This record gives sequence, C-alpha cells and structure tokens, in this order.
Amino acid sequence: MGKRNSFFSSLRHALRGIGVVLKSERNFRVQLIVGVLVLCTAVFFEVRVWEFILLILLVSSVLVLELFNSVIERMADGLKPRLQPIVRDIKDLMAGAVLVVAMTSVVIGIIIFGPYIQSLI
Repeated sequence: MGKRNSFFSSLRHALRGIGVVLKSERNFRVQLIVGVLVLCTAVFFEVRVWEFILLILLVSSVLVLELFNSVIERMADGLKPRLQPIVRDIKDLMAGAVLVVAMTSVVIGIIIFGPYIQSLI
C-alpha cells in the first residue's frame, strides 16, 4: 500500500500546484482557455489524428512552459533583494521562451487550420 499512497500523495501535490498556478497566473488561465478552444475547434473540423496529436502536444507545451516560467519567477523573486538586474533578466528570458513556443504554436495552428477554414469559405 505504500506505493499506492505515495502515488495519490504525489497526484494531490501536482493538482495543488496546478491549482496554485490557476489562481495566481492570469497568463496560464488565458493559455488554458485558448488551448481548450483550439482543441474544440480541432474536433469541430474533424482534423486528422496526427494533426490532433500535434495540437495536443503544442497546447501542453505552452502550458508546461508557463508552469516552468511560474516556478522560475517565484524562485527569482526570492533572490530579488540581492540581485535585481539578474532577476529581471531571468524573468524576461523565461517570458521570451514562452513567447517563442506560443508563437510557434500559432504558426503551426494556422498551417493546420488554414485548409479547413478555406473549405468553409
């Protein structure tokens, strides 16, 4: 039973972490809503399986990177009194990483959804 309790304990902590980021990070909430809308749109257009898998991977990549960004920001804030310029750089670098993945996801989304949207017109 030790492994089972350990699993459920780990799951509880992971869900708590997601709850923390949902409550405290507006960008994560926006990205989650956009991700759900993208996947609903994929279902509506009945995209191919590989396209749907790619969209799931892209949505989850943006969300995971935003979670990681939140972790780094909280850690950097702990250093703030001593190292302000480097903390700003760290936060900007992480924001840049999220932006690159998000913009890449948008471009791939346009490539995937483009033909489906054209067929409606």
